[in-house]
Amino acid sequence: MDPLEVDLSIIGAGPAGLYAAYYAGFRGLSTALIDSLPEPGGQVAALYPEKLIFDVAGFPAIKGQELIERCVQQAAPYHPRYLLGNRAEDLTAHDDGSFTIRTHRDVEVRTKAVLITGGIGTFTPRPLPDAEAYEGQGLVYFVRELETMRDREVLIVGGGDSACDWALNLEGIASSITLIHRRDRFRAHEDSVSKLMDSSVRVMTFTEVARIEGRDVVERVTVFDNRSEEREILEVNKVVAALGFKSDLGPLKSWDVKIDGRHVLVDTRMQTNIPGVFAAGDITEYEGKVRLISVGFGEAATAVNNAAVHIDPDARVFPGHSSGG
Repeated sequence: MDPLEVDLSIIGAGPAGLYAAYYAGFRGLSTALIDSLPEPGGQVAALYPEKLIFDVAGFPAIKGQELIERCVQQAAPYHPRYLLGNRAEDLTAHDDGSFTIRTHRDVEVRTKAVLITGGIGTFTPRPLPDAEAYEGQGLVYFVRELETMRDREVLIVGGGDSACDWALNLEGIASSITLIHRRDRFRAHEDSVSKLMDSSVRVMTFTEVARIEGRDVVERVTVFDNRSEEREILEVNKVVAALGFKSDLGPLKSWDVKIDGRHVLVDTRMQTNIPGVFAAGDITEYEGKVRLISVGFGEAATAVNNAAVHIDPDARVFPGHSSGG
C-alpha cells in the first residue's frame, strides 16, 4: 500500500481532533485523522455518549454523542481521511521538515506537520477490586446507553464527574440509585455535587464495597463504613464502577516530544519541542492549563493556524475571520 500523503496528520479523533480537521480544511490543508478506536469521538464517544456536556459555547447542554456527530458533520465538507482502528506507532522526521507516521497496522502517512490531540492517550478503566467475575454481568465501568439502566436498582461507586453525572442522568430511569464514595469530598464540579445532594439519589460517604454477590449476575452488594467498619447489604442489580481511568501515552513516549507526567509540553503556538509537531486538548500541558472541551477547541485552532505557517512560511497565522462574506 502506497503511503497516504497529507498536509496535516491529526493523532486522535476526539472533539479537539475533529475540530482541528474542520479548521485545517478551512485553511486549505488536507488531513488524516488517526485513532486507535473504531469510531470517531475519542473518550466522549467511548465512555459517555449519553452524558450531558455543559461547557461548549452556544449549547446550554449537549449529549456527548450529539457533539461528536456535529463535529464530524462540520469537518465533512473538507473530506478528512479517517484511519480508525489504527494506533500511531512510529514518527520519522525527514530532512525537508516533513514526517512519516506508521501505524500498528503498517499504514504509512507522509505528512508536512503533525497535531497530537490524543486526549489522555490510551485509557482503561480502573477495576473494582475482586469484582472481575461480575464484569458484564451487572457490573460496568461506564454507561453507554442510559436505557440499559431502566427500572434497575443501581449502585454507583465513585466521587468524580462521571459518577455524579450518571447518578443525576439516571434519575427517572433507574428505579433506585445509591452512590457511595470512600471520602466525603468529591472530585466532581461543585455544581454537580450540589445537584446530587438535592436529588433523590442516596449518597453514602466514607463507604466502600466489601463484596458483590449473586448467582451469575449481580444481586446484592455488601458495603462498609471505612471509619466504623459497620456493614450494610444493598439489594441492587446494576453496579457502575466509576473509579476513573489509567492512561498510557504508549508510543508517544518514543517520539522525543517533551512530556510532563502524562502530558505533552507545548508553547504558546501549541508547538512541542519538535518543529512541526503540535498538540492540543487534554493531552497538553503549559502554565495555567485548563482541561475543558471548550479550551481544546481553541487550542486546536491555534495549533492549526501555526501549523499552516510551518507548512507554508508565506502563510499568515491569522487566517481572517471565520464568518462568511
